[in-house]
Amino acid sequence: MTDNRRLWTEAKDRLVRAVVSLGFREELAELMARQLGSPKAIDRMTSYIHQAHPHTEELLVDEMLAICAEIDAWREKKASQEAQAQYNYMRWSGALGAEDEDDL
Repeated sequence: MTDNRRLWTEAKDRLVRAVVSLGFREELAELMARQLGSPKAIDRMTSYIHQAHPHTEELLVDEMLAICAEIDAWREKKASQEAQAQYNYMRWSGALGAEDEDDL
C-alpha cells in the first residue's frame, strides 16, 4: 500500500469511528470520505464532528458540502493565480506582441 493510500485509509477509518459514535451508519461515513477525497479534507470533517457533535445526517452532509465548496474555491483561485502569473510573464518577456496588447 502506498503512503498516500495508507493516509487516506487511516483518515477514513477515523471518520467512520466518529460518525458511528454519533449513532449514524458506517456507509454514510464511507460515502463522505469518498466525496471529500483527501486525507486533509476527511480530517477536517472528523474534527467538525468531534467539536460540533451534530445530531442529524443533514448537518453532517451540509458540513461535508461546505468543505467541498471551500476546496473547489481554493482550486479555482490557485488556477486563476497560475494563469495570471503566466500571462504576466508573457507580457514581461515580450511573448505578447504589441498588436496582442492592443486587443486588451
